Amino acid sequence: MVVVDKGRSPGGRLATRRIDDATLDHGAQFFTVRDSVFKSHVEKWIESGVVTEWCRGFNSTAQNNDGFPRYRGVRGMTDIAKHLAQGLDVRCNTLAFSIARGATSKWQVNIDDGSALNADAIIVTCPLPQTYALLVTADIELPESMLRTEYDRTICLLAVLDTPSVVTQPGGLQNPDETFSFIADNAIKGISSAVALTMHANPQFSLEHWDTSTDDVQRDLLERAKPWIGDATVITSQIKKWRFATPLTIWPERYWANEMIVLRAMHLADQK
Repeated sequence: MVVVDKGRSPGGRLATRRIDDATLDHGAQFFTVRDSVFKSHVEKWIESGVVTEWCRGFNSTAQNNDGFPRYRGVRGMTDIAKHLAQGLDVRCNTLAFSIARGATSKWQVNIDDGSALNADAIIVTCPLPQTYALLVTADIELPESMLRTEYDRTICLLAVLDTPSVVTQPGGLQNPDETFSFIADNAIKGISSAVALTMHANPQFSLEHWDTSTDDVQRDLLERAKPWIGDATVITSQIKKWRFATPLTIWPERYWANEMIVLRAMHLADQK
């Protein structure tokens, strides 16, 4: 098996960034377990010191405290991907730009450097718009409902502070105001030695400001984040954008497959 990843390290939305002494999860903030098979894997990750329970809900509302454990990577969410990648042939900084029927194999995955990988079967896990682009030359007909799948966007503000933030235990807030859909204090969360906030702008703000210059959107979000930053000074800040952050519709099955290809993209059931 060969895993192809266009990023510098495996993980995709299991993304952890380090800024000096600060460690920040800037993609997926946690995950939950609603399936017995998945639970068995998570229990092994916990035993291996890869994953730990973060909390059982955020804020004070019943909606955000449903009793389900929220799990995180012990040192960051990217730990999970790195753990799963052990022993595999993972090729990072490798961009697949098309999938076609192979001449000497069932499939040929064409890489942007002009090379190609031959395969008997392929699992595609990227968001559907990117999957479509890969499969244009593959002569595969996908269900019409998949073609209509859309995604919300997320603009993420990362901010390293000199003193504690206003965020309290357990270190996460869901939909705390009209701008942000999630705010995490990575120090309280337990992954950062320095105070560092991850702030996800909600879909409406992210869509409206998607094409705004990075400097302007960063300045705007820092102003809107003041109630959560409090009296602390922002030492440094960055903007990260997730174009395909959250699927608006969910395929009812865990995957879609025909006799030769499997799609396991972010619009499928149990995608959290």
